[in-house]
Amino acid sequence: MKEIIKLENIVRSYIMGDEVIYALRDISLRIFQNEYVAFMGPSGSGKTTLMNILGCLDTPSSGTYILNGNLVSEMGDTELARVRNKEIGFIFQSFNLLPKLTALENVALPLVYAGVPLNERLERAKIALTSVGLENRLDHKPNEVSGGQRQRIAIARALINNPSILLADEPTGNLDSKTSYEIMALFEELNQKGNTIILVTHEEDIANYAKRIVRLRDGKIEADEQKNILKTIE
Repeated sequence: MKEIIKLENIVRSYIMGDEVIYALRDISLRIFQNEYVAFMGPSGSGKTTLMNILGCLDTPSSGTYILNGNLVSEMGDTELARVRNKEIGFIFQSFNLLPKLTALENVALPLVYAGVPLNERLERAKIALTSVGLENRLDHKPNEVSGGQRQRIAIARALINNPSILLADEPTGNLDSKTSYEIMALFEELNQKGNTIILVTHEEDIANYAKRIVRLRDGKIEADEQKNILKTIE
């Protein structure tokens, strides 16, 4: 199985006055293609910092991050921007959709930065929205659809460039229980199709949908659990 993420001795610290605050301490971790991993831990455990480093949104203070065989610390700003746009699909708790754009336009947005022609952008965005069950909501704006549908739009946008990894930060945090389970069922479907998924959550029932749970506490990996039982949707 192909190794897509390799972290070795990752430390992330911040200087506040005379004090050094450690968000991550000596994190070593490997994630392979088509894995479905949940990062769990209480507030302040380091899970979001770890997610930001994996997404090339933050830089470790020390240690090594290899993404798809490439040493991230040697990448310049242009290459990092390309990686964030092409190789990593981001899904956020707050959806991060542009309110004045339609679902189709929101999903097509990453392709604008990639220089894809308009007709191809719209066609690929339509395919992505169809893949998450929103083929009848192409022209709707975010305020014209439900919270669950907004998250589906965000997932379609994350999928548009066929990324190596989907990073989801508390993807069900703003959703009710029923809608949360529907979104998690969609993640399971995407994983079965071959997508590598890494999600951050503080909810045990959501983490249990993943096949591997990495538990963090005080910036360290407390446990790394492989699971063989898949959660079923009632």
